[in-house]
Amino acid sequence: MNSYVLIIALSGIIILSFFFNIISKKTNIPAVLLLIGLGMGIKVAMNFYGLINSDLKLNSILEVLGNIGLVMIVLEAALDLKLEKKKIGLIIKSFLIANLGIFGSMFALAGFFMYIFPGTAIYTAVVYAIPLSIMSSAIIIPSVGRLTKKKREFMVYESTFSDIIGIMVFYFMIGAEGGAGEGSLLWEIVLNVGGTVVLSVVVAYVMVYLFQHLKMQVKLFLIIAVLLLLFAIGKYFHLSSLLIILAFGIVLNNTDVFFRGKLAKLFDKEKVKPILHDFHILTLESAFLIRTFFFVVFGLSISLASLYNIEVAINSLAIVSILYLVRYIFLRLFAKEFLFPELFIAPRGLITVLLFFVLMKSDTIDIPNFDTGLLLYPILISSMIMMFALISYRGENVKDVIMKNIPLLNNKDSGESIDVSIEHNTEEQDIEEL
Repeated sequence: MNSYVLIIALSGIIILSFFFNIISKKTNIPAVLLLIGLGMGIKVAMNFYGLINSDLKLNSILEVLGNIGLVMIVLEAALDLKLEKKKIGLIIKSFLIANLGIFGSMFALAGFFMYIFPGTAIYTAVVYAIPLSIMSSAIIIPSVGRLTKKKREFMVYESTFSDIIGIMVFYFMIGAEGGAGEGSLLWEIVLNVGGTVVLSVVVAYVMVYLFQHLKMQVKLFLIIAVLLLLFAIGKYFHLSSLLIILAFGIVLNNTDVFFRGKLAKLFDKEKVKPILHDFHILTLESAFLIRTFFFVVFGLSISLASLYNIEVAINSLAIVSILYLVRYIFLRLFAKEFLFPELFIAPRGLITVLLFFVLMKSDTIDIPNFDTGLLLYPILISSMIMMFALISYRGENVKDVIMKNIPLLNNKDSGESIDVSIEHNTEEQDIEEL
């Protein structure tokens, strides 16, 4: 392919992604769906011109983009989290719901997989269920900006915890295959998590200390490169290396909490404040870029034949129903104040795809007839459900919002009236919370 054509294509994708974000803001249609659709459209065009071939290695590209995107998304989330005494209850509650959601969904889906794929071992069914049990912070975090502050923070914490816990459980299950018994596995998990937490705190303090002493003009990408290096090394040694990224972001954004007493002398808040602002912007922009190309490449890798399989569609609806039933039960029991629209903000996305590619490489953990449509449909359906819930939460009619905004993005009066309506409804919900 001509290099100039490739540059035009990559630039065009980024520009389109920017406009997809505008559409998403106006209508709550997840930009992810538009990016996946763009990727599928590009695949049709490439097939027409005979440009699709095995040399593209889409799965390898997706794996690299997914891991980098995961780091950037968790870092972006951590830099938005302020630790305050009044938030301790919220953090504990979101952590509890994330844990219950992961394990409840995991075992419920495992039972369903054993039913639709007779002869599947329970261990294999559980491992296959984990990717679908994890909520996507890559989709949730950019989508909850219109929620009230308390609800938004709950979703950011919960989705971040869901990513971290789900990934940890997945890799522990992969590593435990044919290995230790249940007791040994539990002990291994405790040691691994405990060691990673200690390492994460130490690394976070050292990184934040060095962060303020770097004199070079080019230093923000250096920090990101070091974080990616630590993440990759941690994954290589089967550590929960996302905790390192999370810890660095939280420590950097909450220096008043972590640098007290004698440690306060090691940190100059005024010196770091402008650097932190620039770093936050860089992280936000990088996460946007990685997320854009990940979901476009995912769209390119999708087999359209899966969409026409009625059995796969029905089984996917059952999967989605199980996920929301489990979520409803735990929210109803332990977090009633976060029932709507939080119940419906549970999309699957980047992590689901990324972990499934890990399973595809496994020679021993395999469900032979598992169709990729069982991933694609839940991703699409859960994203659309989130869209409908967010629009309803704003007190607007789904059909009106979508039909008015998609074709018109240039009708200023209508756009302004919708923005006023959104602001009015959100203010009312804030007052109700108080």
